[in-house]
Order: sequence, then C-alpha cells, then structure tokens
Amino acid sequence: MTDTEGESQSRSIAAVERAMDVLLLFGRSGRADLGVTEIANELGLTKAAVHRILTALRNRDLIALEPTTRRYALGHAAIALGRAYLARTDLRVMAAPELRRLATQTGETATLSIRRGNTRMYIDQVVPDQELRMEVALGVPYPLHAGSPSKVILAFLRPEEIDEYLDQQELTPFTDATFTTPRKLRAELEEIRGRGYAMSLGERQIGTASIAAPVLDHDGGVVAAISVSGPLPRFEPHMRDCLPLLEKAVGAISAQLGYGG
Repeated sequence: MTDTEGESQSRSIAAVERAMDVLLLFGRSGRADLGVTEIANELGLTKAAVHRILTALRNRDLIALEPTTRRYALGHAAIALGRAYLARTDLRVMAAPELRRLATQTGETATLSIRRGNTRMYIDQVVPDQELRMEVALGVPYPLHAGSPSKVILAFLRPEEIDEYLDQQELTPFTDATFTTPRKLRAELEEIRGRGYAMSLGERQIGTASIAAPVLDHDGGVVAAISVSGPLPRFEPHMRDCLPLLEKAVGAISAQLGYGG
C-alpha cells in the first residue's frame, strides 16, 4: 500500500467513525430530534461536516429530516436495527440464569424489574424451595420511591429525571418506613448511587427485606433492577452477604448490554 492509499484509507475510517458518533448521539441524547448546531457543538464538529454526515445517513434512511422544523430524527432503518437488537436481547432471557443462580445460592427470591414511566414492575422471578418464602406479583406497577428495586432504578436515572419525578409525584406512604419527603429521599438516592445498591426493610410491604442493584446499558443508563428479597426476620441478618452475588449477576447482564464498567 502506498502512502497516498494509506492516507485515503485513514480518512475514510475517520469519516465512518464521525458518522457513527452522530448516529449514536441520537440514541443517547434522550431527545426526539436534534438540530445541526446541537450535533456540531456536542461532538466538536463543524456544521459543514455535520451536514455531510447527515446527508449520507439520510441516503440510507438511518436519519430523517423533519421539513417544517429542519431538525433530524432517527430514520426507519435505524429503528429497524434497534428492534432487531432488542429481539435478540430479551432481558428476561438474559437474566433467567442469573435469577436462578441467585435464588439457589441465597435461598431467597430473586426478581427482575423494569421501569415503565414513573413506575416500576416485576417481570420475572425465581422463588426458592422454602416453606416460608416471598413471591411477587408480575406486571403490577409500583412507584419509584418505595422498595429497593424502585429506589435503585430512580437513583440511577439522569438528574433531570429524578427532579421531574420528585416534583410531580406524591410520595405516598405504604408503611411507616416509606420515604415520604423529597429531602430525605434525595439523600437516600445519593447514598444508593454512591454505593451501587439499595436496601429496603419493610418500605413497601411490612415484614419484608430486600437488596437490589441496577442493570446498566452501554451508556451507563439504568434499564432494570435485580433484587433478592425474603421475610425480614430471616433475611435481614445476612442481606449484605448477598451483595457479591448480586453484583456479579447485574455485572453479567450489564456486560451483555454493552456496559463497560
């Protein structure tokens, strides 16, 4: 390969990487559409370079232009790619072996929860073979301020999402242990984010204890929570002993979602 060919190849690779950066920005921005200036400022590119990249992406239907606003959004080809990926990465399928392992090793119930707007719901569980055991209701929405899976999801949301939740949602008490003031809940969320897990002693349901950790995606965003729960008198004394097993489980699932730690 000549020097000229090498330089040309390097330029081509750099152009592809810039186009990928633009496409990935749409995926992580949290906004429905973006303008040229926003993209240029965010990625440190010139507006002319952004225009060229967007034109190339539009030619492959990866990006679409809204004619009235002159802003850009993900195109149907990008959405199709996302759907194809999600079809291969069903969280329940990913989490199933980790939930079984957790329930077997801890002797308590292991659950998988996901966020739905301002609520959280269980979508899977593995219940141990114990005479006295915890079972949860799948598909039932719970608020994000009570219980370890809810709090760990809330704690790892973006700051503006946490602010929005606390500004708009009433912190309804479920038991005497529920956090019902924004100030105390904020302090709890900061602690959870700092240590990487949440605990609950009868916050949502009297007589239960649980510990939960977040499942994170490639951008570090929270997509789910794994928790271990049991009757409070039996589980509370050794709840923290489960933490290494819990962290290993969420780490394995997060790695499959592209999280690098």
